[in-house]
This record gives sequence, C-alpha cells and structure tokens, in this order.
Amino acid sequence: MSPGQAVSSRTLWITLGLLAAVLALFELTDLDLKLQDKFYNFETRRWVVDEKEPVGRLIFYNGPKALVWVFALTTLALAAGPARWREKFRVNRRGLWLGVLVIATVPALAGLGKKYTNIFCPSEIRRYGGDVAYAKLCEPYPDDERPLRRGGCFPAGHASGGFALMGLLAVRGTRRWRSGILALGLGLGWWMGGYQMLKGAHYLSHTLTTMLVAWLVVWLWRRVLKIEPAA
Repeated sequence: MSPGQAVSSRTLWITLGLLAAVLALFELTDLDLKLQDKFYNFETRRWVVDEKEPVGRLIFYNGPKALVWVFALTTLALAAGPARWREKFRVNRRGLWLGVLVIATVPALAGLGKKYTNIFCPSEIRRYGGDVAYAKLCEPYPDDERPLRRGGCFPAGHASGGFALMGLLAVRGTRRWRSGILALGLGLGWWMGGYQMLKGAHYLSHTLTTMLVAWLVVWLWRRVLKIEPAA
C-alpha cells in the first residue's frame, strides 16, 4: 500500500467512526432539543430568525444556493471543456471531475435521506408550536401519536451544497488551495446550516451528519478516481 492509499484508508475509517459517534451521541442524549431551545422564544413562540425576512433569506439561503450553482457549473464547464481552459487556470481535470461528482452526490444523498428517514424539522414538532410528536432518528413514534404525513428533514439538505464544495480540494495540488477549499466548504456549509437551525428548519445533528457524509463522499470518490492525497 502506498503512503497516499494509507492516508486515504485511515481518513475513511476515522470519518466513519466520527459519523457513528455523532449519530450515537444525539440518539442517546437530548442535546438537539437543549440547543434548539436557545433559538426559540417560548413566550412569543418565535424563532431567533424569521424565515420570511427577505435580507436574511438572500444572504443565508438564496445567495449561497446561487453561489453553489456557480461553482458547480464552472467546475463542469472546465472539466468537460477544451484543454486550453484548464491550462489557462492551471487546474487538474481529474480533480475537476471529483468536484463535479461530489457536488452532485452529496445533495442527492441528502435528498434520499430526507425521503426515507421520516424525521420532522424542529418547527414541525409540538415543543415548538408544530403538530407532530418529537422522535429521534432510531426512535419510533408512539402508537397513538403516529403522524399522518412523513417527515422530510434529515439530514440537512440546504447545507449539503455548501459542504459539497469540499470536493474541489484536488482541483489544484497546492496545500494553499486545499486549505482554502476546505475553509470555503466548511464555512459555507455552516453558514447555510446555521441559518436553518436558527429558524427552526434543522437540528445540530442534521448539519453535523451532512458535513461528515460530505467528507466521506469526497474520499470515496477520490478512491474511485484514484486521486491519492499527499502522504
């Protein structure tokens, strides 16, 4: 096994371990609710952030989504376009395809999770003015409180686009580029995910899970494309 392959294997196992630990932590504690309580005013029955406020929605919701689309389309154009484009910007074609695949895969996995996990958003549960009972990921709803509709809130879909930008880390081979892309992906992911938490659209566990899944996808696609990291 080469040094790069060893780094890849170690990173995958560490990420899987962290993902399992995060899921167990929030399954065995009420940390999600305790944190979410701080974002909700039980007297006025309002969240810290009003989801209908246009400026905040532009800065934290629509604007970041548009930015992710710009990165995605630019990456696809450079990957599929003529070689002179990549030479001009000094980018690696295989690294570009890694970015395309990660940006496509992470939101798709988030969408699948939302479809099958049957978890409701904070604003939908009775504790915060909603109409359904609270249940954790592996916890069944009480027989007499089974919701009439399916929940679609786990994991965090909005933040998935931001975290997916971590897939661009191999577009260039410099340490400075990798550090910048990781900062961009993590920063934008939490920028988007934090907004969702403050307006009652997600719990902390949803965003943490999405972040770790995104990082796992990055390394799985790296293996498929045989892009070895620096040892």
